[in-house]
Amino acid sequence: MARAKRTSRVLNLAERRAAAMESISAKLDLGNGMTLNAYRQRLNTLRDRQAQYNRLLSNVDQTYNDLLDAERELAEWSDLMLKAVAVVYGRSSSQYEMAGGSPLELRQRRSRPSQSAPLG
Repeated sequence: MARAKRTSRVLNLAERRAAAMESISAKLDLGNGMTLNAYRQRLNTLRDRQAQYNRLLSNVDQTYNDLLDAERELAEWSDLMLKAVAVVYGRSSSQYEMAGGSPLELRQRRSRPSQSAPLG
């Protein structure tokens, strides 16, 4: 399941506000270094960091999927290896038990609950 990518309400608001301020003046300078250009630089910094964060999430998703695939492959190999030990040594052998199998004579059969007749 893919992780949800991040969006920013602050970024969306800032983009709308910058567009509105640009209608006042394309070179808006409010003093003390507060220019439209400086505002857009900060806006772009946040946009770039958010994009980088979302790319990293995608990489994490891919790595997680690769991990799950490797886990499934190993589980299949574990099963195949135990079956191969059973074929070579037999399911009642000590080698089969050493490999992690349960010898046939030690297995307990699951008993099904008996169905009793419904009471009157």
